[in-house]
Amino acid sequence: MRVTVSVIKADIGAIGGHTIPSADVLAVVRDRVSRERGGLLIDGFVYHTGDDIALLMTHTRGKDHPAVHQLAWDAFRAATDVAKRQGLYGAGQDLLKDAFSGNVRGLGPGSAEVEFDERPNEALMILTADKTEPGAFNLPMYLIFADPMYSSGLLLSEALHAGFRFRIMDVDYTEGDRMITLDAPERLYDIAALLRDTNRFVVESIWSRKYPHEQAVSISTSRLRNIAGKYVGKDDPCAVVRVQKIFPATEEFGPAFALGPFVAGDTRGSHNLPLMPVPMNTPASTFFCCPMVCGLGFSMQEGRLTEPSDLFADPFWGGIREHIAQKAVEMRKQGFFGPAMLPMSELEYGGIVARLRRLEEEFVVAKEAAKAPAGTE
Repeated sequence: MRVTVSVIKADIGAIGGHTIPSADVLAVVRDRVSRERGGLLIDGFVYHTGDDIALLMTHTRGKDHPAVHQLAWDAFRAATDVAKRQGLYGAGQDLLKDAFSGNVRGLGPGSAEVEFDERPNEALMILTADKTEPGAFNLPMYLIFADPMYSSGLLLSEALHAGFRFRIMDVDYTEGDRMITLDAPERLYDIAALLRDTNRFVVESIWSRKYPHEQAVSISTSRLRNIAGKYVGKDDPCAVVRVQKIFPATEEFGPAFALGPFVAGDTRGSHNLPLMPVPMNTPASTFFCCPMVCGLGFSMQEGRLTEPSDLFADPFWGGIREHIAQKAVEMRKQGFFGPAMLPMSELEYGGIVARLRRLEEEFVVAKEAAKAPAGTE
């Protein structure tokens, strides 16, 4: 059976700041998805990561189908009305356009979709992040799909021996989508050279090379500031990942996410902190909005989903979170200085830019300054 798995997510308002959506807002979205089960959708599941609500939907309509995307858009719009009535912070924040135009791309919400012929034992992982940038998954995906030090299946499974094909997008290219396709392991250094720059280059999808029609990964690549023309919130990527058999095993994802790689985001979208793996429906951290990622595992048969396996809720991850929390504390001790805060080109709040413009007027050429007595203007 050919099935499409779609994840569409958005921040449409939260309680007391950027923390968690209200129960009433979540109920509106769940109700809209529930109505379409057995009709437009085969199945669906709604949850949140931080203050971002995610709609997981299975159907037979293919990628970017207008009716599926319209469902998500209408659900978010209806829930935004509730968020506004409740006075939630940032109500409708990620809904950047007024009119729906066929799909949610370019409207604000993030989306990731994979269409495939369902395997007899189809295993999926859904990743949803909050308080971070589109490139937050770059390093984990590189390690899982290209590095045998982290993904032993690249050595142990013949189905993985040929490696994987990475499609990488330049998200700062404003004249349309600009993409490059690179094969691992042959182009490993080229892939690394691009993925290290998480502000600009983002993994868009990953494909099997032994079975070229089989897509392993789809990741949302929207950059909200490119849509709105100004800072309106972090981009908070989501991903659909197929696992097992011809793809890496579910447990081979753990070591890469246990690293807690430093990524951009956090408070005011202007800092670097480690990416924290968290259980489903975890509120955003009040420690400087530490970036977070939730991982849910599903099995699927004829498009129908099982209940989720909460992959980062296992007791083992408690110790990992303590370690990552200490990394965050140490970075925050550095305050505004150096890599603790993003470079000037990536700061998304205008205050410091305005300050620098004012200071620019006070600069003088060094040889002219040397002529003036100290303390004079």
